[in-house]
Amino acid sequence: MSGTAIVITSGKGGVGKTTATANIGAALALSGPKVALVDADIGLRNLDLVLGLENRIIYDLVNVVEGRAELRKALIKHKHVENLSLLPAAQTRDKDAVTPEQMKGLIENLKRDFDFVLIDCPAGIEQGFKNAVAGADKAVVVTTPEMSAVRDADRIIGMLNAEGIASPMLVVNRIKTDMIKRHDMLSVDDLLEHLKIDLLGVVPDDESIIVSTNKGLPAVMDERSRAGKEFKKIAARLMGEDVAEVAVTAEPADEWFTRLIRWFRRERG
Repeated sequence: MSGTAIVITSGKGGVGKTTATANIGAALALSGPKVALVDADIGLRNLDLVLGLENRIIYDLVNVVEGRAELRKALIKHKHVENLSLLPAAQTRDKDAVTPEQMKGLIENLKRDFDFVLIDCPAGIEQGFKNAVAGADKAVVVTTPEMSAVRDADRIIGMLNAEGIASPMLVVNRIKTDMIKRHDMLSVDDLLEHLKIDLLGVVPDDESIIVSTNKGLPAVMDERSRAGKEFKKIAARLMGEDVAEVAVTAEPADEWFTRLIRWFRRERG
């Protein structure tokens, strides 16, 4: 039985997509499944840094699809998470160095040996996006409670549907409960009302993410990390477990909410 390939995307850069990929992948692996992380951001790789594997790269994704390296030799096993491996992106090539067909074949090969294949999709909607989604069975959309990020997430959801990936799931990152209560930040309910997709998880804004990233260790390995705990819940849901979500709601943030409605109507009109 082959594994499941999940592309993790956002549209907008800077929303914590790569950090989410690393932490969800590590949480899955810590629970037992074999997990491969694929950095599809050719030319701008960062997943290796978040995982603390930057000094162990010999071969990369482009080397594999070009036939200059075997897949098993390009995969890097994580030092502290036994079931977690990384296929790094090429740092000195352009995104068009790989075609969607090549990416699909690569992901199919990985699915034979891994229970989960998580694909870290580059920001934007061009060639890198097409490559990343080519082999995916499912999609996770990461956004933050900012209007620009939500608008980009909405566009990405439409593009995922056009690529044949139905029912993407939402991760809302960097939530600040105090700002929601003051009506200074869009609530999770606001986002769900307009994006119209299922909620996979809500991750609080947490300094431990910066600390863990600088150390090259996923936050899920820090028992004190609030964000790490939520990423573990997200991983559990991906494995089919029924995990309760902490409600983060408030009345709509009036001016922001009104502007968001106008944007959505204009984009969809």
